[in-house]
Amino acid sequence: MRARLLALYDAAVAAAHPDVCLLPHLPPLSDGGRLYVVGAGKAAAAMAAAAERHYRALGVLDRVGGFTTAPHGTPEALAGAPPSVIEVVSARHPTPDAAGVRAAERALALVGQASERDLVLVLLSGGASSLWPAPVAGLTLAAKTELTRGLLKSGADIHEMNTVRRHVSRIKGGRLRKATRARMLTLAISDVPGDDPATIGSGPTVPDPTTLAHARAVLERRGPAMAALGLALPAAVAAALADPANETPKPDDAAFATAEYRIIATPAVALAAAAALARRQGYEVMDLGDAVTGEAREVARAHAAIALDAKAQNRKVAIISGGELSVTVRNRQGRGGRCQEYAVALALALDGAAGIAALAADTDGIDGGEGRTTDPAGATIDPQTVAGQRHLDAKKFLDDNDATSFFEAAGGLIVRGPTHTNVNDFRVILVDA
Repeated sequence: MRARLLALYDAAVAAAHPDVCLLPHLPPLSDGGRLYVVGAGKAAAAMAAAAERHYRALGVLDRVGGFTTAPHGTPEALAGAPPSVIEVVSARHPTPDAAGVRAAERALALVGQASERDLVLVLLSGGASSLWPAPVAGLTLAAKTELTRGLLKSGADIHEMNTVRRHVSRIKGGRLRKATRARMLTLAISDVPGDDPATIGSGPTVPDPTTLAHARAVLERRGPAMAALGLALPAAVAAALADPANETPKPDDAAFATAEYRIIATPAVALAAAAALARRQGYEVMDLGDAVTGEAREVARAHAAIALDAKAQNRKVAIISGGELSVTVRNRQGRGGRCQEYAVALALALDGAAGIAALAADTDGIDGGEGRTTDPAGATIDPQTVAGQRHLDAKKFLDDNDATSFFEAAGGLIVRGPTHTNVNDFRVILVDA
């Protein structure tokens, strides 16, 4: 069953790879104009490579230039030679670093050079928020890093994270679009439930429907959890969110009239590819959708109930879901991400039920943690994950937010490294009749 699970995961990832989804959308070059390329995200290296191959084949690479920003270690993991005309630079994810600040400032400066006859091509994917930190005046990178870490550890979802980050940045929330008079085309690989352009990468090229008041409300909600972890909110953040100068451009801004936005790959497309393969494997597919949210361990218990009910009915079912779950961290020393936490909780809830196995993994190949390329993508479970490991206290590992340590001992980790795309998490439970 593990082989079938991994095949389903591979199908979901492959459907969203830039080599598949980017090429049909790359724009032609207008007469006399140049193409300025900027981008950021977990797919940024592969997007740059695919775009460069495309324009080289057309013989117009001399009119193309720019760069994208990818997580540390991602460019080195590219198959083949890295792009040279569309450079790939590295920065840290999920918490930002000085390299990311330099990249964001370089992107703002580069698009500012483009004229009205040029085109700015923005290649965007999940992870761009952390890779392009450009703190507003009065806010240091250290303070913004503490803010990002605190929101992650407090269990904030992607919408909450980006509502705050858009209002403490000089590039997010439509500000990259405001930095140039050139026409702009954004090609985005979505990693968020609902595929909201304002949320993908914190929406650097689209108007922002949220306000400073919305950002302040997020911090009020998540403040107690941050305080419980000993993560104090920097005073400069509160000051930034009270400054009217940090309000983001809204939908009625004229700059967006000459900006086009296309989503070229989505979580739904990835789930559909996996569902098609599951049907070929002989399973009835139960698609729970691409926008599942909630605390990982609670969602796992709910999904276990669905699987056990299908087993009781003697149905052969593949229960597929996407979306980003949350983890409220109780032990800062634990290792693992939301997919591994879901997997441990699911194994506990299934309690060794025969004929049921499952996989939970991030389609970017790295599940939480500090974003290291050596981190697991997720894990698989089967009836022996808990029942066959009675010497391990799975519940204690779960309570300690230490899922990686559990799976290192019990088996089941998926270690892939960067997949060069990101359409959020992929989960599947196989129930054999």
